[in-house]
Amino acid sequence: MHSGRMARCSQKIHTRNFRKFCAPANKSTHTLVPTLFLDVTRLLTRLYDGLLPTGVDRVGLAYIQKYGEKARAVLSERGFSTVLSERDSLQTFAALLSPACNRNAIRALVARACLNRLRETRLSGILLHTSHNGMEFSRYYSAMAQRQIRPVFMVHDLIPLTHAEYCRPGVDATHRHRMHTALKHASGLIMNSQATLDSLAAEARRANLPLPPTVVARLASGVTQRPFAERPLPTPYFVMLGTIEPRKNHWFILHVWRRLVEQLGAAAPKLVVIGRRGWECENVVDMLERCENLKGVVIEEAHCSDEQLHAYLQHAQALLFPSFVEGYGMPLAEALALKVPVLASDLDVFHEIADDIPDYLDPLDGPGWLSRIQAYACANSPERDAQLTRIERFREPTWAEHFEHVDGFLETLR
Repeated sequence: MHSGRMARCSQKIHTRNFRKFCAPANKSTHTLVPTLFLDVTRLLTRLYDGLLPTGVDRVGLAYIQKYGEKARAVLSERGFSTVLSERDSLQTFAALLSPACNRNAIRALVARACLNRLRETRLSGILLHTSHNGMEFSRYYSAMAQRQIRPVFMVHDLIPLTHAEYCRPGVDATHRHRMHTALKHASGLIMNSQATLDSLAAEARRANLPLPPTVVARLASGVTQRPFAERPLPTPYFVMLGTIEPRKNHWFILHVWRRLVEQLGAAAPKLVVIGRRGWECENVVDMLERCENLKGVVIEEAHCSDEQLHAYLQHAQALLFPSFVEGYGMPLAEALALKVPVLASDLDVFHEIADDIPDYLDPLDGPGWLSRIQAYACANSPERDAQLTRIERFREPTWAEHFEHVDGFLETLR
């Protein structure tokens, strides 16, 4: 790993303070394997780059909160890897769970990690890798085998294989190689949903590759519960949450909003778009920056803190989730956990998470979305009230349940 891409806390982090970052609610009745290793490469790189956590990152942070106190950190670059010392591991985990960062301190930590690789002692245990980064390099698995460490990866989605048109050019080939390498060499795979497992099983059959041991462990909300916040906007508004990219369908919703403004004028509800600009989203950017009808009505929040996100969600008329495809859909669980209605695409994975609670629509049904948004914007909306009643029976996925499944799975691999 290049040391120039690493980061950590600006304040001095003492290992004895790490316990305050660990969530006590994640205890399980299962006995954990003796030694766990957590690959934190993506988390540390994004912290250094000053990027806010994505859904994948929040999963990685949850694993640090659960296992970090007894685990060792792993850093990797293009399949080359190193295991941090116990002390540096604890400092790294604490840094990742802290809001402040200091690039110089992390560069020093990475330098020590590289030196430590030269004097690594014999290791054994299980590696938990919660991002897709590095899954495609067979030498990563070989190096772990030499250390007697069995790699277990989390698979978040197979979207580049099933819907390559929504991804950057070449990502489909990379992701296919990534999945095939994991099918051949991983000791186990953790799935975020049954829908993801079904997609991977189909790909394994197509490629005539064996499916290693797997477990489905649904993800909890990545946003920490906070007290009720003040309303951020005085008028009714809706929220879209996620990186701006083609499969999220922002362009479609912005056209719906332009029609709303044409019909309702100043009475049109506002739309808050939360998430950074991603790839191949030029049409969306054009709408955001140049469409006169949307100015002052659509609010773009590219760098939204968790506190701001929580406040926006709490008071929204609904979360809009018009994606063409998702591997999981953490914002859906986050909104329903806050008792916020959801208007969503009719996807199998959404039904898996939320049953019949949201209102489901075809992601290309313009009149349907327009009508439902208008209905939900009303002060006394029978449609919205009906979903609020359904939300009362929503059973939120929890990290405790997730890790109960994971711990039980790890025991079978001991």
